[in-house]
Amino acid sequence: MDGSNQSGVSEFLLLGISDSPEQQRVLFWMFLAMYLVTVVGNVLIILAIGFDPRLHTPMYFFLANLSFTDLFFVTNTIPKMLVSLQSQNKAISYAGCLTQLYFLVSLVALDNLILATMAYDRYVAICRPLHYSTAMSPGLCILLLTLCWALSVFYGLTHTLLMTRVTFCGSRKIHYIFCEMYVLLRLACSNTQVNHTVLIATGCFIFLTPLGFMIMSYVRIVRTILQIPSATGKYKAFSTCASHLAVVSLFYGTLGMVYLQPLQTYSMKDSVATVMYAVVTPMMNPFIYSLRNKDMHGALGRLLLGKAFQRLT
Repeated sequence: MDGSNQSGVSEFLLLGISDSPEQQRVLFWMFLAMYLVTVVGNVLIILAIGFDPRLHTPMYFFLANLSFTDLFFVTNTIPKMLVSLQSQNKAISYAGCLTQLYFLVSLVALDNLILATMAYDRYVAICRPLHYSTAMSPGLCILLLTLCWALSVFYGLTHTLLMTRVTFCGSRKIHYIFCEMYVLLRLACSNTQVNHTVLIATGCFIFLTPLGFMIMSYVRIVRTILQIPSATGKYKAFSTCASHLAVVSLFYGTLGMVYLQPLQTYSMKDSVATVMYAVVTPMMNPFIYSLRNKDMHGALGRLLLGKAFQRLT
């Protein structure tokens, strides 16, 4: 079925955060810098983990996939936004908007599920260290990651296919930096009750269930850490999960600022929160995971020194 005939529009206009030409120039260079930092940071994480045998462990396996997801996530949204800011061509086709929506929804869900899997890895490592090698076997890690991908793909397809049933016959203007679920539903002129119901039901399963699992994991982790007699042992145990806890807090904090509100109150002021979870969080993740991680420091150093040595020879 032709998307434009079904929806009533052939394209949307992504108006972004500001209409001022001066502010748009500033935003262009700011988002370009953030995008480049995000790409370089996540690519370095993936390469360091891939080339260093010392990092071929379940924790770094999931971290590499988290970096890949963040890299894909920003590439889905920021390049189009940069083109809009630079060329003043703010149009995005109906098919392009739905494609962007699909990857946005799927990758946010995938990020969330991978973080939950990493929480389980930290739980096993700290609370059941003697069973770690068997409980987190390579086969199980691949199975968990496959399940994360399958659920996120299904989640994205569900909401994207439901969006194709929505009719848009009014304004085509999206006061946002990308095609986002809430914004599109507010533009709809047809009944979107089914979309809302499915959004709540699947959202509770995809986001609240992993969040509850992570909270339970960290409650048990904290209990186990408090039972360690020495302060050095407690610090060492906590340091292995501090980075993950920081990323989870940043992810859910920014996501909650956008989505923990009624659809009717969703407005332009939420653009800042959207930038936080869509741009800032993927940019910060590599820094958080490598800031105080000696293994990652060593792997990045060996990777960069190796590349420099190859150029000299």
